[in-house]
Amino acid sequence: MNKNDLVDFSFEYGVCDQITPLVRRVIAKNPGPFTYTGTGTYIIGSQDLAVIDPGPIDESHLQAILNATKNQKITHIIITHTHNDHSPLSKLLKEKTGALIYSFDNKSINTGEENKFEEGYDKEFVYDVSIKDKDIIKGKDWTLEAIHTPGHTSNHLCYSLKEEKILFSGDHVMGWSTTVIVPPDGDMEEYMQSLEKLLLRKEQYYLPTHGKMIKNPLSLVKKYITHRLERENQIEKAIKSGKNKITDIVKIIYADVDTRLYPAASMSTLAHLKRMIKKGQIKVDGSNLDGFYEIN
Repeated sequence: MNKNDLVDFSFEYGVCDQITPLVRRVIAKNPGPFTYTGTGTYIIGSQDLAVIDPGPIDESHLQAILNATKNQKITHIIITHTHNDHSPLSKLLKEKTGALIYSFDNKSINTGEENKFEEGYDKEFVYDVSIKDKDIIKGKDWTLEAIHTPGHTSNHLCYSLKEEKILFSGDHVMGWSTTVIVPPDGDMEEYMQSLEKLLLRKEQYYLPTHGKMIKNPLSLVKKYITHRLERENQIEKAIKSGKNKITDIVKIIYADVDTRLYPAASMSTLAHLKRMIKKGQIKVDGSNLDGFYEIN
């Protein structure tokens, strides 16, 4: 995404902004290399309310959500996925409001030893209602359809707001950067398939958890697919040139990226390599970050 596309993304921490007639947003003060300006928590409805991705445990953000919903009732707490910048505050918000927590079943998540960096997983997360692909969640003046979009995590869900043709895209399609795919739970092949899945849908706008509204979403999704395929071409060329270790591949294909992001870049490269191995393009001696990769 062009950095110029982000110029009109303005907000103030702790302040609730009206995005559309049915949608408001409060952004948590947890900016960083993986969260951009912070977690965008969405409040849907005008009567009984749904809150999507309450965010990290942060008393000021909790209070901002409660201030924004005075004289209204939060009935649904809805989670896109269980990274630490998305779901932990759900427990405290439930205690304050009595709302039920909705999430994809996360019992099968395999975080692995290599998943300690990046946002990290909310290992204390507990939900009340398990939802799956195509499930419908309804309030008095809103309707959400769950769309299972594994890739960034195995339990990632996007949600379509039927009344306004908006997709809450979580971290699957973000408003400022491509998402990070971290094996073993993150899976590049599933991510690509999930992007293709969105191309069949009709939402006019996306609201990601990080970044601004995406106004030409299908165009961006196509660019993300192209970007990932180009990355695999770059990886193949790097290996052919004698760069057989992930650390060496990353230095070439991410030469223009802040070196602080190299751990994340290494994991996304690993995710690509795993996909390329499944397709028969690459073979490996060893495994994961320490493997020696060659053209098959």
